[in-house]
Amino acid sequence: MTVTSVFSAYAGAASSSSKVGKGLSSLDQGDFLKLMTTQMQQQDPFDPVDQKEMLAQMAQFSQLAGTAQMGDTLKAISTKLDALVTTQSATNATVTALAAQVAGGSRNNA
Repeated sequence: MTVTSVFSAYAGAASSSSKVGKGLSSLDQGDFLKLMTTQMQQQDPFDPVDQKEMLAQMAQFSQLAGTAQMGDTLKAISTKLDALVTTQSATNATVTALAAQVAGGSRNNA
């Protein structure tokens, strides 16, 4: 079995998908499972794909999915930290202004 036949078989299976035309970067775990299923259906029964190779592909995809999810999580944390810093800066400015008013008010009362 050649890689070309797997990709052409997958392209035919995915033609009704909403991801068509978005490139390989839009593929997800469901697409990987469809591709793997198509690859298994198209393989030569007398020369099957090595199990080690298949497991390596699955492990690679799992690692890639985990890395992508970690990147999304880090972006969310970064956004929340930015909001926290902005809020903290605004609070600091308010406290400084109130401290200046209190200090100015106590001088006027003295």
